Amino acid sequence: MTTVDDRPAAPAGAPRRRPHPVLGLLRNSWRQLTSMRTALVLLFLLAVAAIPGSVLPQRGVNPEQVDRYFRDHPDLAPQLDRIGGFEVFGSVWFSAIYLLLFTSLVGCILPRMRDHLRALRSRPPVAPKRLERLPQHAVLEAPAATDPAAIAAVLRRRRWRVEVRGNEVSAEKGYLKETGNLLFHTSLVAVLLGVALGSWYGWHGNRLLVAGEEFCNTRQQYAEASLGPRVDSNDLPRFCLTLDDFDARFFPSGQPESYRATVTVDELTGSTRPAAFSVNSPLRLGSANVYLLGHGYAPILKYTDRYGRSQTSAVPFLTTGDANLTSEGVAAFPDANVDPATGKRDSTQQVAFEGLYLPTAPEAPPFVSSRFPTERNPAVVLVAYRGNLGLDAGIPGSIYQLDQRQVSNGKLRQIGDKKLGVGEKWTLDDGSTLEFLGTKPYITLSVRHDPGQTLMLGACVVLLAGLMASLFARRRRVWFRVVPADPGSGSPTSGSSLVRAGGLSRTEHPGFADEFAQLVAAVRGDGRTREGVE
Repeated sequence: MTTVDDRPAAPAGAPRRRPHPVLGLLRNSWRQLTSMRTALVLLFLLAVAAIPGSVLPQRGVNPEQVDRYFRDHPDLAPQLDRIGGFEVFGSVWFSAIYLLLFTSLVGCILPRMRDHLRALRSRPPVAPKRLERLPQHAVLEAPAATDPAAIAAVLRRRRWRVEVRGNEVSAEKGYLKETGNLLFHTSLVAVLLGVALGSWYGWHGNRLLVAGEEFCNTRQQYAEASLGPRVDSNDLPRFCLTLDDFDARFFPSGQPESYRATVTVDELTGSTRPAAFSVNSPLRLGSANVYLLGHGYAPILKYTDRYGRSQTSAVPFLTTGDANLTSEGVAAFPDANVDPATGKRDSTQQVAFEGLYLPTAPEAPPFVSSRFPTERNPAVVLVAYRGNLGLDAGIPGSIYQLDQRQVSNGKLRQIGDKKLGVGEKWTLDDGSTLEFLGTKPYITLSVRHDPGQTLMLGACVVLLAGLMASLFARRRRVWFRVVPADPGSGSPTSGSSLVRAGGLSRTEHPGFADEFAQLVAAVRGDGRTREGVE
């Protein structure tokens, strides 16, 4: 088809029109950004940029550790906070790398996808003139399939894309390699979209729940919570949980066998229902998933002050990382020793007990670690303090440890230490007593909603499938040409047809020689093959 160009021809000797420098700069910048090399560099930078998020404490995960880092590093912490060191995954520089990588992948995938679709619709190429120069070639005398249509049928049965041109048959195979490559990179984009979706519309919160206590899904009842920028507190699903029981089983070696929490669920519909969940089987309540992260024990301590007023508290003791669940914590009684005559609280007479809980205490000292994670010989090892606990100063602190500043400045003094078994009582120097009544189990919950989770799971499955296809699939082409036999060649089949075959693999493919031989054998039938003969 001939087209006519109506544009006026440039006069001879006219200067060539140069592109605008800004457009040229933008075009070159786009080419560099969408190159595979740039995408790999950005992917490496994203991995490097994520390292501070795993080294430094993050506000969205553990704000208490961030506060502790500020106390321990008063000079360095403000500098890190200024550059987003404690909110790495929401910082400007991490988001910039993330968006550049997303743009680079999209700009790299779209042209390749267009070219790949065009290649899938195109016909296999014409056979080279000299097939004997290809890495794989053969000459077939009097083959069973001498008709190009019959040869094409043999190839189609083996799932080759075939094109017949006169006496030539062209076939190709292995487009799955590029398809897998595109699926791999498209899945990376889907993973990035899933992460972004979870970051914008997801939320999570952690809560420690003692047996018998109720927890409702409001932000105020979480020990720490993080909501996405597109999520409001009113968007949280409405439900309440009450921990009824927790069953932890261990092998004789102390290794955990199973964990199971039993709760009562109230979805605020006027009725309640029992439910159970474990580590690998979360409790699903609407759009929220409740995960079991850990467990421990809350010693029940009864303190009776010198005026005879008793207070009982079940205080969670946090595990120290010991496999046998050695735990540490603080039981504070700031309202102790209130004078019944005046009703005034003396802040210098506040009492706290700090120490360890041992589910299976050793029979002889030192009492510093448990011997087994279940309660075979439960005991608490406590140190008693009296004085000002520092709770009235308005300074935030952890409820699981004493304010050591009060101890160092003498406002809180140690008055004794004691090991107590269940039912044992400790009488202090002022006549007050502490009794260890037993324990309650507690669990650590993580309640979260991640709308990008399903997308990321599917993308990861497709990513692995695409990666396997791109690694193991190979592009290859074969050609067959039917020609009349040369009467002067001395062949016993002179006057009949010959079939010349050739094959080429686009990349290194050790198994292509065997595959080509099988194709030749299928076309040959009962005839003979003279490989490499022209």
